[in-house]
Amino acid sequence: IFYHTPLSLIRLPHSEHLRLCPQDYTCCSSQMEETLALQSERDFLKSVEENSQFLLTTFTQRHRRFDEFFRELIELSEKSMNQMFTKTYGRLFTQNSHVFQELFVELRRYYSGGSVSLSEVLSDFWSRLVERVFSLVNPQYQFSEDYLECVSKHAEQLQPFGDVPRKLRVQVSRAFIAARALSQGLATGRDIVNKATKVSCTDSECVRGLMRQWYCPLCRGMPSLRPCHSLCLNVMKGCLANQADLDTEWNNFIDSLYQVSEKLEGPFNIELAADSISVKVSEAIMHMQENSVSISTKVFQGCGSPRPAPGRSKRSPKESGGNRRPFRTYSPEEKPTTAAGTNLDRLVTELKERLRPMRGFWVSLPHTICNDEKMAADVTNEDRCWNGQTRGRYLPDVTGDGLVSQINNPEVEVDIARPDVRTRQLIMELRVVTNKLRHAQSGQDMDFMDSEEGSGSGGGDHGERYNDDWPGYGPYSPPYNKPARNPPANPAKPPRVRERNGSKWNKNNGHGRVRSASSQLSFSLVPLLSLPLMVTVAPMWR
Repeated sequence: IFYHTPLSLIRLPHSEHLRLCPQDYTCCSSQMEETLALQSERDFLKSVEENSQFLLTTFTQRHRRFDEFFRELIELSEKSMNQMFTKTYGRLFTQNSHVFQELFVELRRYYSGGSVSLSEVLSDFWSRLVERVFSLVNPQYQFSEDYLECVSKHAEQLQPFGDVPRKLRVQVSRAFIAARALSQGLATGRDIVNKATKVSCTDSECVRGLMRQWYCPLCRGMPSLRPCHSLCLNVMKGCLANQADLDTEWNNFIDSLYQVSEKLEGPFNIELAADSISVKVSEAIMHMQENSVSISTKVFQGCGSPRPAPGRSKRSPKESGGNRRPFRTYSPEEKPTTAAGTNLDRLVTELKERLRPMRGFWVSLPHTICNDEKMAADVTNEDRCWNGQTRGRYLPDVTGDGLVSQINNPEVEVDIARPDVRTRQLIMELRVVTNKLRHAQSGQDMDFMDSEEGSGSGGGDHGERYNDDWPGYGPYSPPYNKPARNPPANPAKPPRVRERNGSKWNKNNGHGRVRSASSQLSFSLVPLLSLPLMVTVAPMWR
């Protein structure tokens, strides 16, 4: 590329005193030498940019496709729930759909990087849901705000939805934490490559080395002579010494991206997690319906006797929604495609194929550049190349990688006592994002570890696995090993925004605003005709 620069081949006397090339008879003036030095810098920057384009393209495109895919999964999950619940519960669902809309709003906000705790989001969702379902299974009563708050406040003891909330929390938290970490990691990788490849040749020693190896042969009347391969390596290692120092943290970052992507197609599968939200919520509602008598008895014993609702009677089969269709999920054949035009397995497989060759990129960059026949002579052509002075073999040894190793670089004088500030910042950025990715592999969100007893948004269940939650293990799913851990006996429940001071436990119906089941119904559960209108009193639960 640079050997075709038109120059006069008229020899100038050696008294011209060139600054960069050997002091001998030359075809270049000092002004021409200066012009060629600037050209050598441009050639170098262009080569770095071209050889790193694979990284930049991969991170940019993969981030866009994963981000598009994850966002549409959330959209499809909400759409699926709305369709299924509308068919099953009809008007009584649409009247209370805001409860579910708020859930998906918060899930989107979490994925988008918002300061949202998944455990708190899901806990608040179940608290709102239990209030509405409890009103529905007891239509003969009317409940005040305080009374229903008493019900939701002690939902952990009642477990009205069985084990479903915990299962859903584990599955959704793991999947969303991993998805967000992967998306943020790809975006960070893109930004780091952008910054690291913006090399500035302000160091006159680097420019001197570039000029001496690429254009000094031209000034000596040998325009077709390429620099010796070892000479090129020493110049490149000197000019790219700071980038080479990224190597260790860069490799850790690439490894963590690879491992999180494997988790997403295995035990932390976000496709299954998104699909399961509506099914799990349905299971929870049915569980509360089937156990409504014992649950209501315990609530009445603990929160007090509610007031009868005037004029209430048993629902007709038409009102209860008994003829509505049962829940179903999409079969693999009819599962909707996303805007990304692919599925998770394919996205992950393509990403892993592109991540593998990225390890060691910054250390191997000098070799990549010098292996280009336009940049340097082949290693087999040791005696017919430019050695920095004339045609012949290059004798000095090739220096090592990184800033410290340049102390004995014969071609580029590097001040190893002054590490590049920007490179140190990039190293710190790599460490931060790698730490997030490593925690995501355990279902932990670093942003909420302190506020949630060190367990992250996974809620302390990152060692658990449910056979009905995770996909069967195939060629793309690595074995899942349960880490040893002693979960807390009774994790603290995040406080609700609406909660008032003081416990409502053992309060009677209260004097707050009354919500009648006739006006505040949340669902029409099936079958409601089997529910007794009165419940027997049972001992207060422990």
